[in-house]
Amino acid sequence: MNFDLFVVPSRSSVEETLSKIEMNHLGFALVKDNQNQIIGLVTDGDIRRILLNGKNLKTSILECMNREFTWASNQTPREQLLKMLDSRIRFIPILDENKSLVGIVTKDELPHLEERKIYARSRSPVRISFGGGGSDLTHFFSNEKGAVINSTVSLYTHATLRIRDDYRIILHSRDLKNRIEFSDFEELTKTESMFKLFQAVIKVARPNFGFELFVHSDYPMNSGLGGSAVVASAILGCFNQFRKDKWDNHEIAELAFQAERLDLGIAGGWQDQYATVFGGFNFMEFAMDQNIVHPLRLSNDTLIELEESLILCDTATTHDSGNIHDDQRETMKQLDIKQRVQSNVELTYEMRNHLLRGRLLQFGKCLHKAWEIKRGLSNKISNHFLDEIYENAVVHGAIGGKLLGAGGGGFFLFYVPPFLKHNLLDWMESAGLNYRPFRFDSEGLQAWTVREGIDKKEIIGL
Repeated sequence: MNFDLFVVPSRSSVEETLSKIEMNHLGFALVKDNQNQIIGLVTDGDIRRILLNGKNLKTSILECMNREFTWASNQTPREQLLKMLDSRIRFIPILDENKSLVGIVTKDELPHLEERKIYARSRSPVRISFGGGGSDLTHFFSNEKGAVINSTVSLYTHATLRIRDDYRIILHSRDLKNRIEFSDFEELTKTESMFKLFQAVIKVARPNFGFELFVHSDYPMNSGLGGSAVVASAILGCFNQFRKDKWDNHEIAELAFQAERLDLGIAGGWQDQYATVFGGFNFMEFAMDQNIVHPLRLSNDTLIELEESLILCDTATTHDSGNIHDDQRETMKQLDIKQRVQSNVELTYEMRNHLLRGRLLQFGKCLHKAWEIKRGLSNKISNHFLDEIYENAVVHGAIGGKLLGAGGGGFFLFYVPPFLKHNLLDWMESAGLNYRPFRFDSEGLQAWTVREGIDKKEIIGL
């Protein structure tokens, strides 16, 4: 838009101003002073009125301009401009901080809603597993049907991803307390680093752009909560926000499995990936033809009571789930071990039924059975230190529990009746064991996009 057609100097006459109005076809002109500040507005109607009152075309425009005119700044929200136009204002001059003209808004000339840059964010929850561990391993359910029961809880991995204008890739991990840069995707695929899980996930995601990725978690690494799958899920959730053909939940779980199990070669089962992506209480069945996730519809009273009856105990030790699963693969060749896993599957169906009927005391006792079965699958699952924790927990009120994940360390989950909970918590405190409060999570992987602020300070928090 040519602003010269709308602006006249303050020394102009009515005739000169009328000529400008005739050329711009909008029926008004703006008057500026020697510093280019807009000091007034005049319409063809204003000019008509002074001519009828005896003035002539040589009259100074200052005699008929309106000094109290409606205008807006270049920071005025579009919504407000629409409301002004809807109030029968035909044109709105846009003035900068120096009162110079920088735009004119009419019903035909509104600010365009430009597409702004966005960044993606996600969070994915950890899972606590109640029963069926070992049966979600492919080498087991290739011949027998596997089944597990688990729920996600309110401990998350958080990820933020922002696309760059070049092909560089920058990774930040608060958990690893490190960052790394790659010149492009090809360098990332060929470089050995401590970010190997990130790299494996990015390889399966195959982004065709440079980006910066930030990841942090609410829980310690190698804690038996399925953390690797959770990190993979959160990262994939961010990438999914930039796809036109978005992956569904099954596809995200499969990609997370591919990155961890096939690309990295870490042995393990399938439940972690499905649990974190789908979220909530789930009963999962595994077979070679397909994996099926059955959401469990528990009553609200059952959920809250179970939440209050479970204690998540941090043993402050870590484990190597891959080594434990490798050992299980070997021991699974033994008939008695395979029968133990099959017993665990049968117990899982029993636990599902107890949950659905709200029989929580029986469910808690089943946790004890599940632990007895699990610790017999491999001599790497428990040790004297972990056995002592479990035995003392039972002495101080727990009626059941199990070590989460593959075993070897991480978190214990205990079921304790309401009137004995304080006893158990007091003992844990005296033993130097940490209690980690949680709530059940029903959402699973959540991912969303956010518009970057026009002002960079809005993004970086300055």
